[in-house]
Amino acid sequence: MSTSSSSTGAVSTRDGPDGTGPANDTSATNTGTTGKPHAMSENDFRQCLRVACGAVLGFVVSQLMNWNYGVFFTVFPMFLLGIIPVLNGHVVRQFLGNALVNCVEVSLVIGLTQHMPLVMLGFAFGLFYTRFRLMARGPFFLFGANGVLTLSILLHFASYTQVDLADLFISNVVASALAVAIAGLMHVVFPDVEPRTPPPKNTKTPSRIRHETLIGAVTVTLSFAVFQIFDLRDSLSAQMSTVLILFALGYPGARLSAGKRAVGTLLGCNMAVFAQLLLYTQSQHFVLVILLYWLGLMLFARMHILERAGSGIGFGGLTTLGILFGQSLSPHQDLIYSALYRFSSMCVAMALTVLVMALLDRLLNAWAPTRA
Repeated sequence: MSTSSSSTGAVSTRDGPDGTGPANDTSATNTGTTGKPHAMSENDFRQCLRVACGAVLGFVVSQLMNWNYGVFFTVFPMFLLGIIPVLNGHVVRQFLGNALVNCVEVSLVIGLTQHMPLVMLGFAFGLFYTRFRLMARGPFFLFGANGVLTLSILLHFASYTQVDLADLFISNVVASALAVAIAGLMHVVFPDVEPRTPPPKNTKTPSRIRHETLIGAVTVTLSFAVFQIFDLRDSLSAQMSTVLILFALGYPGARLSAGKRAVGTLLGCNMAVFAQLLLYTQSQHFVLVILLYWLGLMLFARMHILERAGSGIGFGGLTTLGILFGQSLSPHQDLIYSALYRFSSMCVAMALTVLVMALLDRLLNAWAPTRA
């Protein structure tokens, strides 16, 4: 798979026009041809500031407004500013359009098939298939990737009868709109100093597109089914991890991404635990919380940018820190238990996901029309 890394600090992208694809998980590294780490360019540094400050702003707004589903408000800005190096009309339309379409799709699926689990699973597979098809083809990668992530979360939460669907859908739409507004503000405050080089287009064979579509759709559908069967409503981080490693679009990339996310999650958990131990009973002082949160985000943002690897160690640390700070940073909550539970559940979920993908990869490669 093609990657691009220029002296302007552009993050490597895949297929999408205007740099709207994510960094390439399968082959991008933080070293050049000389084997030395890339120096951080001015564009890189400004993207670090955009990611850290944007994620903090989303966290602050959700905390001050006391909104539910804080994970949307912490992760969406990270996704939009960290994975996508540019912001333009094509990106905004995909991001906001996906939020609205997801709400309609989930409301129809849950409303019509909630009492028929197998039928609901079939509809879920159809929705995931269309998203992975868009991802595999390229130009609407963002719409497909964000769709897979939010659909899996919305379908899982909405399947429980005690969940207020209106609150869930409104939180998703508001968080998406807020993430776009924050991203726009960050690009104004910390603009790139040099234009980014567009990535080379990657031409794929029809069989490879079918391979990437099927392996992603089948895996994420099985993941959704497992989380439903075992009633794992408190394992959102593990569910998100199984989805994020699928952005590599194939077994070899997912295997590498899983290892990187495991390391990133461990580092993020340690950082969050260290922050709570440092704050101890002072976690009610919001300014101190924000300061430590921003410092942690800057550390992982720098790691993420220098990796040139999309959803790797740095991005794993970013999302882990965002979820733990948003949900568990309080003197009355045991963040250490939350961190250990998140790391262990995530490792088990990703190991099973990679195993399933390995089996599917072998099966699909045995048939010419779905050979990668």
